[in-house]
Amino acid sequence: MTATCVKRAFKYRFSPTDAQAAELSRTFGCVRKVYNLALAARTEAWARQERVNYNQTSAMLTAWKKTEELAYLSEVSSVPLQQTLRHLQGAFTHFFAKRAKYPRFKSRKKSRKSAEYTTSGFRFRDGELTLAKMADPLDIVWSRPLPEGASPSTVTVSQDAAGRWFVSLLCEDTGVKPLAATDSAVGVDVGLDHLLTLSTGEKIANPRHGRCDRVALAKAQRRLAKKAKGDGANRRKARRKVARIYARITDRRRDGLHKLTTRLVRENQTIVIEDLTVRTMVRNRSLARAISDAAWSEFRSMLEYKAAWYGREVIAVDRFFPSSRLCSTCGTLQEKMPLHVRTWTCDCGTTHDRDVNAARNLLAVGLAVTVCGAGVRPQRSSPGGQSATKQKASRREP
Repeated sequence: MTATCVKRAFKYRFSPTDAQAAELSRTFGCVRKVYNLALAARTEAWARQERVNYNQTSAMLTAWKKTEELAYLSEVSSVPLQQTLRHLQGAFTHFFAKRAKYPRFKSRKKSRKSAEYTTSGFRFRDGELTLAKMADPLDIVWSRPLPEGASPSTVTVSQDAAGRWFVSLLCEDTGVKPLAATDSAVGVDVGLDHLLTLSTGEKIANPRHGRCDRVALAKAQRRLAKKAKGDGANRRKARRKVARIYARITDRRRDGLHKLTTRLVRENQTIVIEDLTVRTMVRNRSLARAISDAAWSEFRSMLEYKAAWYGREVIAVDRFFPSSRLCSTCGTLQEKMPLHVRTWTCDCGTTHDRDVNAARNLLAVGLAVTVCGAGVRPQRSSPGGQSATKQKASRREP
């Protein structure tokens, strides 16, 4: 198999010195300030029916540095400041193309603390990374090696709400080899009782990472709520404790999804999933927490980029396809399928597990799409019938 070149980000933790932490904190603040100033300028121009591009905001940045009020912008590296203007330009590009909403201002407390450096803003030699305006390299924990001969093109430094420091190195990995082709294909039905149900009959339990730490999280949040409002030390400690619990939940969930998606990609040539509108489904207040904890969108995202890397195919079946009500043996469509019915018997005499049957139907229609062409979409359910998506969104959290 011929190796392909893909861009990959390798994320590591590091422990900054006091001087480095202070420099990075100043940089984060300046990045946020420049972004907000440029957004305000572009918003005012938009009200006058004028457009301001990146070059104009870059010239504004030069003028801001010369003022007495914003002279502190010259104390940090100019590279992250220019990069945040490029990010703002990208946000407006997506807005004008109707792919995103209008850009919002960054909050000091709620926005992500990060700064992006291009090659002119860092030095990477002999496994040591030194950022601009710093004398010493970062103390990085190299949990895994970078690709052989790879040199980072972009470095992003960030600090999460739990106080942990991360550095992400974007490299070109030329060693990604497509996996050997196989005839195996699988249909995947996501759920809440079981995270995944495969067309092979296997059911993968839902670990419910959020529910495991729910008691500790509620206790930490109650303590935070009792702290005096403001920026006091006790409130910061309580807020960080809540953030650490959230970080632990997120890390466990992401680790489990990585292992699960890697296994599916390695074992199957074709993976068929359902095209769910998770953003709409989480509007159901009784299910929002459970759906968010299951992380169906993140599961699909991981599955798709890993399949692209390793020569696999992911097919998303139309969300209105009645996978639960269709008999996978004879093709008979049931008129109704109440939510409490987890097993049912078709007129042909076949007894189905609801989720396994849905996964098998997804697999069948997904394989039909590959034969008929990528533009073919499965038939929608009848107007009086309930779609599989709506049925999932109506379930109560156990």
